[in-house]
Amino acid sequence: MLTVLLVSAAVLLLAELLYFRLAERLGIMDRPNGRSSHTRPTIRGGGIVFPLAALLAFLFDGFAYPWFLLGLLMLAVVEFTDDVRSLPDSVRLVAQFAAMALMFLQLGLFSGGFPWWYIPLALVLSVGIVNAWNFMDGINGITGGYSLAVLMPLIYLDASSDAPFVDPDLLAVTAVAALVFCLFNFRTRARCFAGDVGSVSVAFIILFALGSLVLRTGDLSWLLLLAVYGVDTVLTICHRIMLHENLGQAHRKHAYQLMANELGVRHVTVSAFYSLLQLLISSVAVLLLPDSPAARWTYFGAVLLVLCAAYIVFMKKNYHLHEEYLRSRAAAGE
Repeated sequence: MLTVLLVSAAVLLLAELLYFRLAERLGIMDRPNGRSSHTRPTIRGGGIVFPLAALLAFLFDGFAYPWFLLGLLMLAVVEFTDDVRSLPDSVRLVAQFAAMALMFLQLGLFSGGFPWWYIPLALVLSVGIVNAWNFMDGINGITGGYSLAVLMPLIYLDASSDAPFVDPDLLAVTAVAALVFCLFNFRTRARCFAGDVGSVSVAFIILFALGSLVLRTGDLSWLLLLAVYGVDTVLTICHRIMLHENLGQAHRKHAYQLMANELGVRHVTVSAFYSLLQLLISSVAVLLLPDSPAARWTYFGAVLLVLCAAYIVFMKKNYHLHEEYLRSRAAAGE
């Protein structure tokens, strides 16, 4: 395993540095606008190390999970193309559903004897989770840090189970990719952003591992490993629906965006807070709770109640700052 980690770190670091040169030459840059949380042009697509990590794990493990990898690479190509030149949302959604179907094929969902309505429901939920990861990719460090906060409990659960629910190399090499990405993104002045290719790809990998865990245990309460992102995403969508906004339009209304923009908290501080909060929630479930679905569901429900209450209180206290920002933009004619 140590050799796999060292080789992966060297290959992924070299690939990232080579990509930076290519991106600078081709002008693959994220340029700030009124909805951005950054202020200077930054390389986009640095998260390309995540599909590369899955490809490395595929080679290390004797070509395990071919349908999963095919779906991931197809998704990565489409999302990277969108990073370079914007694609219609319909094209991206078709690719996401097709990639998810290939993942489900790898997981054996199509032959698992489930009721017919499980599959479309699971497809919609899974595509929603992948897009939530993309929606939350808005400040330095949050994608890499939060992904590590989810990967670490998955690695522990996989290593401590009688039979691994997913190949350990896939989780380990993906964690290495997250660390490499964090070297250039989890900082005050980011060298690169993940881009859609990064946020969507790492979410796809994590979802595959989480889906394998849920299928092995028959316990959906393991979704608590995504609780912090889940609450912020779902409640922000509800808030925007209440405001009669177009959900497909870019915005900066997430709680973490208000912290970083309107309240002026450093990006890396906000990202560390989200990541450590999720890691704490997951660690309690993994290390302290009895290993029973009933205990996890009770804990999951309590966590959701606390997170939802905190989100609502935070928004009631601070959302007026975002409204003032919108009025100032309108007055400036932006």
